[in-house]
Amino acid sequence: MRNIRISLLMIVLTLIAIGIVMIYSSTAIYGWEHFKDSGYFLKRHLVFLLIGFVFTALAMTIDYRILNRYAKPLVLLSAVMLVMVLAPGVGREVFGAKRWFRLFGLSFQPSEFANLAVIIYVASFLSGKGSRRMDYFIFGFLPPIMVLGLVDILVLAEPDLGTAVALGTVVFIMLFVAGFRLRYLLYIGMCAIPLLYFLIFNVPYRRARIMSFLNPWADPLKSGFQLIQSQVAIGSGGLFGKGLGKSLQKLFYLPAGHTDFIFSLIGEELGFFATLGVLFLFILLFIQGVRIMKYAQDAFGSLLSLGVILLITLKAFINIGVSTGIFPTKGLPLPFISYGGSALIFDMVGVGLLLNVARFGENP
Repeated sequence: MRNIRISLLMIVLTLIAIGIVMIYSSTAIYGWEHFKDSGYFLKRHLVFLLIGFVFTALAMTIDYRILNRYAKPLVLLSAVMLVMVLAPGVGREVFGAKRWFRLFGLSFQPSEFANLAVIIYVASFLSGKGSRRMDYFIFGFLPPIMVLGLVDILVLAEPDLGTAVALGTVVFIMLFVAGFRLRYLLYIGMCAIPLLYFLIFNVPYRRARIMSFLNPWADPLKSGFQLIQSQVAIGSGGLFGKGLGKSLQKLFYLPAGHTDFIFSLIGEELGFFATLGVLFLFILLFIQGVRIMKYAQDAFGSLLSLGVILLITLKAFINIGVSTGIFPTKGLPLPFISYGGSALIFDMVGVGLLLNVARFGENP
């Protein structure tokens, strides 16, 4: 397990280092133009990283099994925070979405905490009472689904469909791996499909995203603009890229180039092989996370590891898919690489928990 921990840590540190370089490269001109400081975004990102390292160290040092006892309070706290962020005058609204608190000049997104809290709760339930009730729909399957539903409803109210779908996918996989009957999952999945259709096609901006995904050139200056510019960035980089710092798309052509579409700028500046390298690092990260799950000393640690590594790699998979045009546009950052904030901090905390499980797995 020691080799797994070292490998996992080196992978994450490499991704973080790539992120630091690319954030400065992608924001220096924008920062100077708007704030007269080319290092404006880099400095804030380093602050987020420092906070993340502090919380990661805490997540690594405590006994992760303590979280088993506090799973319910953590979910309750996350639900309260999700309600508070929707309250008038409390949450910070950006482009019509109320997803953030403003604390000490920095933004905090409670849905990122809620993701981790739900995973901890589901891992706790499945390793405790749930493990003895797998044959019962009401007493075994329904409780984690109800908790997931409550959190997802609050996240959807922000609105944030992508986070809700990602968390739901992770929980369903955890339930499947834990041994719940497949037909239970199919029942819920079939009920969710009409709801998902309604949430996408009855909301104008989401419907526009789907239409632009299917044919971005139908509206190249509005709904299809971001996807087109992303593909231009990746395609123009060729095999080896234009060179670090030489992106043209970052010159106010590609929106969210330092957050949701930083993968596209990696392709433009560093080339196809660099994007393959980033993808390979996330694949290695998933493999090491699964190995930690396999060798965990208890069911709670195993399921917790599964949930954490699924959430991180699923967000990476979606982000890369959006940048390359495989998926419709959705605002999920690339873990450890995109400009920091709550997502970066809680992804780092998740890695801390993985390292914690691995550490205790060495000494059962």
